[in-house]
Amino acid sequence: MNQSRAMLATIPLAAALFLTSACKERKIISIDGSSTVGPISMAVAEDFQHANGNVKVTVGISGTGGGFKKFCNGETDISDASRPIKKEEVEACKTKAIEYVELPVAYDGLAVLVSPQNDWVKELTTEQLKKIFTSENPAKTWKEVNPAWPDAAIKIFAPGKDSGTHDYFVEEILGKKKQMRPDASFSESDNVLVTGISGEKNSIGFFGLAYFENNKDKLKLVPIVNPKTKAAVLPSVDTVKSGEYAPLSRPLFIYVSTKAAAKEEVKAYIDFYLTNGAKLSAQVGYIALPDGVYTKAKSRFASLQTGSVFQMEGHEGKTIEQVFN
Repeated sequence: MNQSRAMLATIPLAAALFLTSACKERKIISIDGSSTVGPISMAVAEDFQHANGNVKVTVGISGTGGGFKKFCNGETDISDASRPIKKEEVEACKTKAIEYVELPVAYDGLAVLVSPQNDWVKELTTEQLKKIFTSENPAKTWKEVNPAWPDAAIKIFAPGKDSGTHDYFVEEILGKKKQMRPDASFSESDNVLVTGISGEKNSIGFFGLAYFENNKDKLKLVPIVNPKTKAAVLPSVDTVKSGEYAPLSRPLFIYVSTKAAAKEEVKAYIDFYLTNGAKLSAQVGYIALPDGVYTKAKSRFASLQTGSVFQMEGHEGKTIEQVFN
């Protein structure tokens, strides 16, 4: 681990106490889920393990939906999620008597991307995105989206259906209970999407903003017109945090089972996560939540406040601070 990260990561009291406990057997914390949240959990795990040599943290990436399948089956301690848990996943957890605490950990924006060779797309509206990605009579060529654009077949690249990024885009752009066009090239791997979009002049795709930051030399970022302000906005730390980049800004989560939360090593890891998450999220390209949200999350975990606030009525249109207050 580099020295700067070591200086940034302050070991909280719970982690320090756990470090001093006499544990001969190495403990394992199992995490799986979102490929978007994965880099944050990995960064936290790296620093946490450096300070806690008797704990091994495994972080899998099977997508948000795939992670919840394992989590609600009791196979993992923590589930990374780039969207709130769905009602059917809530029911799956209930069936296996899995209770959980929902914790927000960072912000992310969904980046819409085209090939650097694309010299005609300067911005896109949400209606144009819908026309491109919908399964219901989609635009087959760029000319069908805008008569001034080339009469060339659009190549679609998108995260797989187990991805929370996929679900979030569908819900925000296409609408609830809608589906993405079946002729798109789907992949759970962001690397595969980067290769596909960058290698096809007539391509378009999307994934988390943080992953674009690592591949900006290969891709062209598209400004999205905010439906309310009518301004074309590029995603950035500032525009995601302010809400200007709408509707493709979102909070990211971890879900911790109450059974796992009873373990000292998991308590220590979550305490470490919420204490250092803002700094480590920024280091891997994500956007820190307001300090008050991390404080509220710590309180939520300490009291084992179970369930999802996003399954309650009245959260729509509110900021993450308002929702968790």
